[in-house]
Amino acid sequence: MRFLIDFFPIALFVAAYKLGDIYTATGVLMVATLLQTGLIYAIDRKLQTLQKVTLVLVIVFGALTLALHDERFIKWKPTVLYASMAIVLAAALWVWKKNFLQILLGSQLSLPEAVWARLTVMWVAYFLFMAAINAYVAAYYSTEDWVNFKLWGYAFPVVFIVGQGLYISKYLKSDGEAGTGSS
Repeated sequence: MRFLIDFFPIALFVAAYKLGDIYTATGVLMVATLLQTGLIYAIDRKLQTLQKVTLVLVIVFGALTLALHDERFIKWKPTVLYASMAIVLAAALWVWKKNFLQILLGSQLSLPEAVWARLTVMWVAYFLFMAAINAYVAAYYSTEDWVNFKLWGYAFPVVFIVGQGLYISKYLKSDGEAGTGSS
């Protein structure tokens, strides 16, 4: 169910683009992201930082796209989001000596410190990869190709998250406590 909630703004964006143009699709994305955020808040009674940042970036970059009638803003929004997340996670880990993943998920998941550190590095690398690939497609391909990439590019996070699950599974016991797998 959560995957559908996460996926529906992109699906509506692609559908609106196919039926209209990038500007119609941008408006649909803005409304769909507002609805998605409201739905998540109604279910969880809170919003994660990433959800708040995503909403703000969609609204700001979407508004710039529509006001200036320039599709580059909406096409570069994912690059800004992913690069920002990588910078924040990396700075927290290596500069401030804080592990934001552990702070956010530590109450739900008990893992050794070294595993949390590796997970954070993996997330930094993933966010940098996603920022780079979006930047490449946005810069060198047509808007049609970029929109198609947004739809089919959902394979990247799915594969990454499944890989993360497989990686941490050896550190978890069936009762949810941290396992003793080698770190």
